[in-house]
Amino acid sequence: MTRRGRRESPERIELEIARHLFASVTEEMGQVLMRSAFSSNIKERRDYSCALFDRRGRAIAMGDHMPVHLGAMPSAVAEVLRSSPPRAGEMVAVNDPFRGGTHLPDLTLVAPYPLDASRPRFYVANRAHHSDVGGMSPGSMPAGAREIFQEGVIVPPIRLVKRGRLDPDLLAMFLANVRTPREREGDLRAQLASNRAGALRLAEMEEREGTRRVNRWAAAQIRYAARLVVAFLRRIPDGTYRASEWLEGDGVSQRPIRLKVALSARAGRIRFDFAGTDPETAGNVNAVESITRSAVYYVLRCLVPEEIPFNAGCFEAVEVRIPPGTVLSARRPAAVAGGNVETSQRAVDLLLAALAQALPGRIPAQSCGTMTNLTLGGRDPANGSPFTYYETIAGGMGASKSSPGMSGVHTHMTNSLNTPIEAMEQEYPLQVVTYRVRRGSGGAGKRRGGDGVVREIRFLAAGRGALLAERHRIPPKGSAGGRPGKPGGAWRIGGRSRRLGSKVSFELRPGESIRVETPGGGGWGRARPRRP
Repeated sequence: MTRRGRRESPERIELEIARHLFASVTEEMGQVLMRSAFSSNIKERRDYSCALFDRRGRAIAMGDHMPVHLGAMPSAVAEVLRSSPPRAGEMVAVNDPFRGGTHLPDLTLVAPYPLDASRPRFYVANRAHHSDVGGMSPGSMPAGAREIFQEGVIVPPIRLVKRGRLDPDLLAMFLANVRTPREREGDLRAQLASNRAGALRLAEMEEREGTRRVNRWAAAQIRYAARLVVAFLRRIPDGTYRASEWLEGDGVSQRPIRLKVALSARAGRIRFDFAGTDPETAGNVNAVESITRSAVYYVLRCLVPEEIPFNAGCFEAVEVRIPPGTVLSARRPAAVAGGNVETSQRAVDLLLAALAQALPGRIPAQSCGTMTNLTLGGRDPANGSPFTYYETIAGGMGASKSSPGMSGVHTHMTNSLNTPIEAMEQEYPLQVVTYRVRRGSGGAGKRRGGDGVVREIRFLAAGRGALLAERHRIPPKGSAGGRPGKPGGAWRIGGRSRRLGSKVSFELRPGESIRVETPGGGGWGRARPRRP
């Protein structure tokens, strides 16, 4: 029975059971990846995602992981199946952003199910952010890159796993191009174990329910999601809604970069047209098309009120038009490291601004609008070995009509956690000087925006770093009369203390530190005047 006393149909009950079974496969894949990984970026921050696809490459289920990964992963699987479909005992790896990837640190591994089958019934896939894949800067997120070749080693779809094992020659080539080969190999083996876990759970499902029934469930999940999304889209008033947003430069120039969308809704279908967006840039804030599509899918997933399966059916009534050669659909060999993390966040702000016109009262104030990416690296003085460290730093969430924004959280396209101080200081020659909520940085209003954070990290050895962030000049907007959140900032603290830009590379000597303040979220509604 439902809360209203309605009896659910046996078909819908079966669909719900199937939804949770498929989702449990991807969640267990994520747990295996997280618990097996070597790097703090995966085991602590949980910067990974897992998904399940049918034999045609259609998404069936996705874990509750990273939105920016999940919405783009179908493009990677489609490219793998087109160019290098994995056969029995094989897994195919890819990180090339122009062939289904997002940015080079995100490495995707695709495996058939059954693992030893000549004709797969499903595919399991995971994507993990490696904290270094070579390139001109430790952490492979260089602020000054002008082409993708400067950002790290490019992996086209290749059979990295053969006969159930990592190919030693291909592995040696990959590890020769990174700064931390032992950690990279450990994370790769964790990805391999994750796919094996997914295959094992699928085998258990088929043994218990039967192959034919599981296949029928998979197809039904897609049809079910499509029906629910169309039902929601019919609630959007017919019309065209337009919005513009701006990026704060590209790391080469501080010239603002315009993002533009026209959202057209009609009779249960929706089109997003990004015509008018600025051309791709010299710096690395360019996003490939799969990233922009991922932002579209994320926004729709947030708005649909039902608990629906997140799969290929969600996208059937959605049309996306992105002019090639723009900052939202860059072409090789554009630099793209920041497009995945920063431009994706600003694309979400753009889409929500358009939807706010169609659904007044439903859309919250803007959140911090940045992942605030910090990469650090050097040599550990204790043993002389190289280290690389990567994290995204939390900010403030925008307030909504019903509640204030949360403080110190990762919002929208990122779903990662913070790196605990204990883990950071144990594994790296780094010391956390300050880590606290940035009180008062959230925008005022009837509902106050969430506060950002202050994080200062001291180098105990000489090293280099890079920062890729947004919202240092243009603050997150409030809504319904609420005030904007405070913009962020970054400083180098030490002998030559100075304020840094939002996209910058830097060097630090022992004892010097990097201090980052992240933006607060916008407020909702006009604050009531205080009584005298």
